[in-house]
Amino acid sequence: LASKAGSAGTNSKPPFPELDFRSGARVEELNKLIQEFTKHDQREYDDQRALEIHTAKDFIFSMLGMVQKLDQKLPVANEYLLLSGGVREGVVDIDLDELNVYARGTDYDMDFTLLVPALKLHDRNQPVTLDMRHSALCHSWLSLRLFDEGTISKWKDCCTIVDHINGATNYFFSPTKVADWFYDSISIVLSEIQKKPQRGMPKVEKVEKNGTIISIILGVGSSRMLYDIVPVVSFKGWPAVAQSWLMENHFWDGKITEEEVISGFYLVPACSYKGKKDNEWRLSFARSEVQLKKCISSSLMQAYQACKAIIIKLLSRPKAISPYHLRSMMLWACDRLPANYLAQEDYAAHFLLGLIDDLQHCLVNKMCPNYFIPQCNMLEHLSEETVMLHARKLSSVRSDPAEHLRTAIEHVKAANRLTLELQRRGSTTSIPSPQSDGGDTNQPDDRLAKKLQQLVTENPGKSISVFINPDDVTRPHFRIDDKFF
Repeated sequence: LASKAGSAGTNSKPPFPELDFRSGARVEELNKLIQEFTKHDQREYDDQRALEIHTAKDFIFSMLGMVQKLDQKLPVANEYLLLSGGVREGVVDIDLDELNVYARGTDYDMDFTLLVPALKLHDRNQPVTLDMRHSALCHSWLSLRLFDEGTISKWKDCCTIVDHINGATNYFFSPTKVADWFYDSISIVLSEIQKKPQRGMPKVEKVEKNGTIISIILGVGSSRMLYDIVPVVSFKGWPAVAQSWLMENHFWDGKITEEEVISGFYLVPACSYKGKKDNEWRLSFARSEVQLKKCISSSLMQAYQACKAIIIKLLSRPKAISPYHLRSMMLWACDRLPANYLAQEDYAAHFLLGLIDDLQHCLVNKMCPNYFIPQCNMLEHLSEETVMLHARKLSSVRSDPAEHLRTAIEHVKAANRLTLELQRRGSTTSIPSPQSDGGDTNQPDDRLAKKLQQLVTENPGKSISVFINPDDVTRPHFRIDDKFF
């Protein structure tokens, strides 16, 4: 009886607050800090800001239409993929060590990545076989033999030429030469546009070539928008090298169809650690990742965004770990852990700690498999000294996650303050508001601005796929995930 009374008394006590064993941090406090970070990191757009986003997007698409008309190299009716977040945010797997450092708040307020197909191979109903004989895993050369004579003639000057013993000449599409051509073409077009400025036109504040991507910062009203424009090769279908991945069980099974996941892939202009920069492209599954993102719980996404903010600052020197590595680890975690566990709304702190543990595990073992091509180890090239340096830095985060979250919160609040200060100081250039003297001509933009505001509110952090005809840039053709507008 005494024993029962004792146990009954114990059960009546309030439960002890849940603690993180390693750091001693209260899980409840970590959850609150993640929620606070999310609140400051996710900006809400009013009608004017939504209109500014639309104006910048239209300017970029009009510019690309003019690039196409310049020498007819780009496909006439092209399909772009517009992703929220710049290349530095890890939205595509491109090396960050060649990129200039831009900071939100200081250099820009919003950032996007735009994948622009220079070439399209869209007539394949079978697994796409690429020329990987000269490349590391996850990379490929691209021979223009796959294309017609007209395409070869257009792009000959952007190729490296290999003569075979039998006298045949092979043209390999060069990512570096394509990037040089793209930067030169964009510069020519922007120079022409700026000779005849129109009222309401965005101000081009910066155009820079960062490795093989072109970064453009536009000032529109009180907003500064960074566009990282990436020339790519676009494929319909699925690469043969990733075919075995489809045979495995995945977290998205039953939530989205396989057809949605394998609708297409890209080659992006990035080479392997020992690859030949002039010839080697990297496989990118950005289109598939847009679909997979729909199956990831909001609490896990919040933890991922908070973890990303911490590691971008902490692991920036030397550049060895990118947010794309963290994204891959999150996708593996989704495959590994039960869906009902990952769906828990109040588990963001557990997910954050788990992502840090995962990243540290990958560093210590120098092993981070590509999600779509698991035999490709994305950390294989790193030295022991580099991985251990970063692992030790992560150990400090794991010992005091609350403090590092507070620092991340202060950084994002500071960036928001800089943005508000810019807005208070006035516009970099003014765009007509729906109430201005433009009359009825602004009404469609007003309606679109309201629709954009609604879309942004309903679809935080989602990506936009755009179909644009350069001969008609007046109509919006864009999709947020599976919704068309």
